[in-house]
Amino acid sequence: MRKLLALSQTLCLVVCLANAQTPVQDRYQSTEVIRMSGFLADKLQLAYSNRILTQNVDKLVAPFKNQTETWCWQSEFWGKWFTSAVLAYKYQPQPSLKLKLDKAVSDLLATQSPDGYIGNYAPGSHLQAWDIWGRKYCLLGLISYYELSKNEKCLLAARKLCDHLMKELKEKEAPIVALGNHRGMAASSVLEPVCLLYNHTKDKKYLDFALSIVKQWETPEGPQLISKAELAVAARFPKPSADKWYAWQQGQKAYEMMSCYEGLVELYRITGNKDYLAAVEATWQNIKDTEINIVGSGASMECWFGGKILQTRPIAHYQETCVTVTWIKLSHQLFRLTGQAKYADAIEQSYYNALLGSMTKNGGDWSKYTPLNGQRKHGSEQCGMGMNCCVASGPRALFLLPSSVISKHSKGIALNYFVSGLYKTTTPKKQALTIEQMTDYPLSGKVRLKLNLAKSEDMTIFVRIPAWSKSNTLQSVGKQTMAARNGEYMVLQGIWKNGDIVNLELDMKPTILRPVESPDFFAIQRGPLVFARDTRLSGPGVDEFIEPLLNENGDLEMETQIPQTNDFWVLGKVKFKVESYLENAPAPISLELCDYASAGSTYGPDSRFRVWFQGLFDPRK
Repeated sequence: MRKLLALSQTLCLVVCLANAQTPVQDRYQSTEVIRMSGFLADKLQLAYSNRILTQNVDKLVAPFKNQTETWCWQSEFWGKWFTSAVLAYKYQPQPSLKLKLDKAVSDLLATQSPDGYIGNYAPGSHLQAWDIWGRKYCLLGLISYYELSKNEKCLLAARKLCDHLMKELKEKEAPIVALGNHRGMAASSVLEPVCLLYNHTKDKKYLDFALSIVKQWETPEGPQLISKAELAVAARFPKPSADKWYAWQQGQKAYEMMSCYEGLVELYRITGNKDYLAAVEATWQNIKDTEINIVGSGASMECWFGGKILQTRPIAHYQETCVTVTWIKLSHQLFRLTGQAKYADAIEQSYYNALLGSMTKNGGDWSKYTPLNGQRKHGSEQCGMGMNCCVASGPRALFLLPSSVISKHSKGIALNYFVSGLYKTTTPKKQALTIEQMTDYPLSGKVRLKLNLAKSEDMTIFVRIPAWSKSNTLQSVGKQTMAARNGEYMVLQGIWKNGDIVNLELDMKPTILRPVESPDFFAIQRGPLVFARDTRLSGPGVDEFIEPLLNENGDLEMETQIPQTNDFWVLGKVKFKVESYLENAPAPISLELCDYASAGSTYGPDSRFRVWFQGLFDPRK
């Protein structure tokens, strides 16, 4: 009997160890922003004032009161606006926004049915089309409010909403991957808030639900997001016919796919299952290598299509803002978790170009699609909501950046992005630390950090050196000066005291980019900014054939300035050879270029722009 008991206890221990979870902590934690200044701060303020604060909350809540929908996605708008508004409030906690958040939650909870449902679908259409997708956004909003306010009523409502979803799926014996659109990716992206709900409650049923979703992914009818992680995202499933492009058959839907991987990162944090992280990292790298264009976004008709090698061509419905936002959010998940510089590089590329380029000058509206050549245009309204999905999504990425400009690390701090301001955190020994960052980046590459702390302390400062910056200098006053390698974090370790300074100088030399697949095209980048020709600028038209002139060292020269008007962020002058059709070619001329985010910003025919230029072919070369 004793032997049987001992064997039973041993088997129990083996099973327990097999089922044990090993939670994983993020390498970088967010910090508090006391203030930010400069161009990015101005953009944040415009979006705060003209998008976040102006939102009519009653308009967002109305569909939840009607509950008559059978197909549309009105229920996503509340959660998208709400999660971006919470980020905005953390960045700048204004009482007026807090009142708006309180009302938005109170009004939404008033629509919750006794069985826990919050949504806009008719009872007979539950679980169909975009119903679960909408519930996901409600859960994300409610959980974000709980994290902000610790309101237990809000957490209870989120639990009831998730419990009701689990109950309906069980009663109807409906695999989640067989529901909704895009091979179940839209519906099963609910994985993210389910994992967050488990984190706050430690209720095992939510973890079990999360694991069951991932298990269903790998069934024949599922999106196979883990087993196909090594495959190109545009080639995982047969391309559907035009009439099925936005239906269940479409397995290349970019936004929904990345949303699922965001949830898988959260599940990795809980379980420590390395297969989950490997799948996300492999997919991220494939998207970066095959889809993401020069300004940091991609997708045509909202789907992956192997578009990186096609980006010099006119492309239908190119780079949806929802794709840009979710690419930034997925990159941010991996950046927080791993601390690898390549994820911060990708965020900066997309944020400074594609994201800011999709926001109107006053911050109140966002493009749905943004080309690399042509015009910017306003998107159409969706679902009778007075806006579209991209208008609701844009600020979700915009307000993600401030708290990660400088991150907290177990050994010290990390400088991730170069934005003037004052940031606050604590040191490894728990003393208050404020960091003042001074820079006019990206006009120049000069960045200066000043530390303010009461007592000297031994800690480490990690400094990101962007991959595009080839020649760099990093100096900590009184300590060391080093040539900083690009594409990674440089490490400054030592005893730091109040008033210590760190100086960084990045290489802002402009570069000419020529795609391997289309070498007769070129584009110009300086620092993180991609430049464009705009019809509002002087000189030949944007469609003229031009070729950049290099100096005797084979380098491109560019004069940059911040213009006096607010039409453009940064202007640059470059010398070009222009096709004149004359026997004796005229001297090269200086042409003005503007940053991509400002190109086409009037949203009218007076502001056509071009990023990719077709160079002059010369048979003598």
